Amino acid sequence: MNIPIVNWAKTYQTQKFAKDIVAAGIVVALLIPQSLAYAMVAGVTPQVGLYASILPLIAYAIFGSSTTLSVGPVAVISLMTATALGNIVQTNPDLYLTGAVTLALLSGIMLIAMGILKFGFVSNFLSHSVVSGFVTASCIIIALSQLENLFGIESNSDTTIETLPSAFTSFDSYNFYTVLVGLGALMYLGLAKRYCERWVSRIGLTPQTSTLISKLAPLLAIVIALAASYTLSLETLGVEVVGEIPQSLPTLMSVLPSFELVQMLAFPALMISIVGYVESISVSQTLAAKRREYVDPNQELIGLGAANLASGISGAIPVAGGFSRSAVNFDAGAVTQAASIFTAIGIAMASLLLPPIIYYLPKAVLAATIIIAVIGLIDLKIVAKTWAYSKSDFSALIATLGITLVFGVEIGIASGVFVSLLLHIYRTSKPHIAEVGLIEGTEHFRNVERYHVLTSPKVLSLRQDESLFFANAAQLARRTLHDVYKRDAIAHVVIQCNAVNEIDFSALEMLEDLNQKLIAQGVTLNLSEVKGPVMDKLQQCDFCEHLSGRIYLSQYEAFNDLV
Repeated sequence: MNIPIVNWAKTYQTQKFAKDIVAAGIVVALLIPQSLAYAMVAGVTPQVGLYASILPLIAYAIFGSSTTLSVGPVAVISLMTATALGNIVQTNPDLYLTGAVTLALLSGIMLIAMGILKFGFVSNFLSHSVVSGFVTASCIIIALSQLENLFGIESNSDTTIETLPSAFTSFDSYNFYTVLVGLGALMYLGLAKRYCERWVSRIGLTPQTSTLISKLAPLLAIVIALAASYTLSLETLGVEVVGEIPQSLPTLMSVLPSFELVQMLAFPALMISIVGYVESISVSQTLAAKRREYVDPNQELIGLGAANLASGISGAIPVAGGFSRSAVNFDAGAVTQAASIFTAIGIAMASLLLPPIIYYLPKAVLAATIIIAVIGLIDLKIVAKTWAYSKSDFSALIATLGITLVFGVEIGIASGVFVSLLLHIYRTSKPHIAEVGLIEGTEHFRNVERYHVLTSPKVLSLRQDESLFFANAAQLARRTLHDVYKRDAIAHVVIQCNAVNEIDFSALEMLEDLNQKLIAQGVTLNLSEVKGPVMDKLQQCDFCEHLSGRIYLSQYEAFNDLV
């Protein structure tokens, strides 16, 4: 097994240490409020969020291939955790944290197994439109779920559709001071997100420094809220605060979850694994491209799996790579995963020193932090873009978004995977098949409907722009026979295979059947530009021996030989 830390540790120098330690300090300042906030989304106590930001960071630093990805609690995965555990808490509230830990352990095991089996391609099962629809819907659910904490009300709603009306109908139960704190934090964070970078840049700071300061705006909101809460005794005015947090480091799990619990959470853990991996690999590859670095998808599965396994062992929730803190880590100058190790040390120190201070933090401020963070992930522009470019992608996006909003994240992401696969099968089952002809004066063949080309009444040249497999083989046969039956002069059929990367057994049987039907019509079947691996497969059977025509190296050679 590859262990990336061995590679970068060999060349680790003082200069790199200085950059990593600075980046770690900045990420710690961002990660503390995020850890507390996303623990609240997951439905666990705040210290669990801190625990999920210690050992997982170290585990990823050892096994992850990205130099700048920062793992920890993230919004969507925290929501999926809460959703998966919703039914459990109704029957046995004492199992909630055990369930969260089980999800982290199962996710870690699944991700490591997929990495060992080279399943890095699993991210391809979710198209960008489906991921955008799912993330947008999840962020809307998260934002609405925080209205309860933002306004200090008790919501009786069980679904997303009921949440917003419930918030308005519960007006009598609003706490004035909570509303004041929550809306104040929401307004400050919204303005800071939109204008802080611009304002800070006016005092002469570099664009990179301005960006970092703007991303740390939530920390200032936390500091101000803590000071106000302590000074004004907001807790006595009905403002709900975080409350007592143990001053301790995570203790290693000593009891394994029951087999029944594992069975109940296996599917949710798989969905969390896939979504967490897709989010993490997207972030890591985006940042790696800026430095011309390579991120190994299979190694990322192992790295993220190790992080989740470490989170479960330390009694915490599932984790993934977060975009905002990874971007901060990158912008702050982190050059190796040592920055994550230093960040973990910083969070560990915070877990020991800060709980007495965090006690006074209003939950309304954390709710505002969550709402502003997830609103930034809602991408409504993609709806218009997909509608203009691809109606099928638009349908997949809207279906995933709607199903997630109505039926929840588990069904939403499962339907997203199903829609992505269905969309792929639909597209490949209806490949573009073009009749091609020779562009005069060249050896190039192009679509007869798009170019002025040379053709022969004796030769039918067809090009399929897709691999041949069970779902589309019949379409090529129908198109070929249809043209042959319409044009009596055709004596030869040539299928140009330059876009065919594979011919499965069903497609092979179709070609054999098509060959026999053309022989009955006095027409030969020929292939051209067959790729090496495809040719190897055809030579393993007796197809070439029974082929009525030939297999040509190029379409140009076939055309000249048969005309």
